[in-house]
Amino acid sequence: MAKMFETTEINGMTLTNRFVRSATWEGMADNNGQCTPQLIGLMEQLARGGVGLIITGLAYVTRQSMAAPWQMGVDGEACLPGLKEMADAVHRSNGKIIMQLAHGGCYSATQLTGSEVLAPSTNEGGKFPACRALTVGEIGEVVAAFGRSAALAKKAGFDGVQIHAAHGYLLSQFLSPFFNKRDDGYGGSIENRSRIVLEVLHSVRAAVGAGYPVIIKINSEDFVENGLTVAEMLQVAAKLESAGIDAIEISGGTVYASGALSAIRIGSFDTPEKQVFYREAAMRYKERIGVPLMLVGGIRSFDVAAKLVDDGLADYISLSRPLIREPALINRWQSGDLGKSRCISDNACFGPLLKGEGLYCVREKA
Repeated sequence: MAKMFETTEINGMTLTNRFVRSATWEGMADNNGQCTPQLIGLMEQLARGGVGLIITGLAYVTRQSMAAPWQMGVDGEACLPGLKEMADAVHRSNGKIIMQLAHGGCYSATQLTGSEVLAPSTNEGGKFPACRALTVGEIGEVVAAFGRSAALAKKAGFDGVQIHAAHGYLLSQFLSPFFNKRDDGYGGSIENRSRIVLEVLHSVRAAVGAGYPVIIKINSEDFVENGLTVAEMLQVAAKLESAGIDAIEISGGTVYASGALSAIRIGSFDTPEKQVFYREAAMRYKERIGVPLMLVGGIRSFDVAAKLVDDGLADYISLSRPLIREPALINRWQSGDLGKSRCISDNACFGPLLKGEGLYCVREKA
């Protein structure tokens, strides 16, 4: 147990344990993307519950890139008062909080924004939503938007930022040949497909400075035909390491790939093997990459989490749905009650989300 609750540091950010709240759409912002008391209260509850690092749900970097209703935004000065209140609330509860920065790409919610949907490549519909290909100039605007949003997060008092390049949103779409059919410098080889991700990292770093934690979330693989592979993920991770990323969180699956291989799988996960979705990818990562690894995906037991860290397969354990059901799960484990998370991974928490009630576990409230 001691290793899971030892103090660590990521680019000057001190963490009291190795548990991370992985970014989760909360559906609690107002219609303008600004923080509400409900959303701030959730972050405060997670901090009081003992998790070492909170990563917010995906926050759009431009209104046009909004991907879901009641999604938080970090797209202008108007969002600062609420964001500052959120960061302050977490800090008063002795927590640390990072802002996840995101662009929806082809999954941007045009019905909410009224804006044109932009993505790496033009698509007329079918496998994923209709969209228009970004011009090179528009790619530059996206890159700049990530930098501006990172600066806002720092100004609001957040302890760091995470670049969202997973799950089939815009940066993930660029990485994936499933989505990316470009024939210019942003398409084709993995070197070209990762170009925008590296440009975003440089933009963010320029905005926040060298001594501010910048991490990223990427897919281990996409689990779609002609999608990003583990081998390509490792090439991207190596580039990110060279470019100065402070930590990498690996996940998998896309918005498109629903079902058994989606990022949000349904099942009992009653054995250690079933609990770790991306074990092999983590093993290969640790053989090659020196940047701290945050591993998410199916982990439900303290013993499984501790063994992953003890065996050197991960440096931090990221949890999503377990902390929806039990925001104080980490405190429970630290107290010596090491029973498995009560989350049954049935995704029933999406019900209230889609009705505008915000994120909560319907089983816990039943």
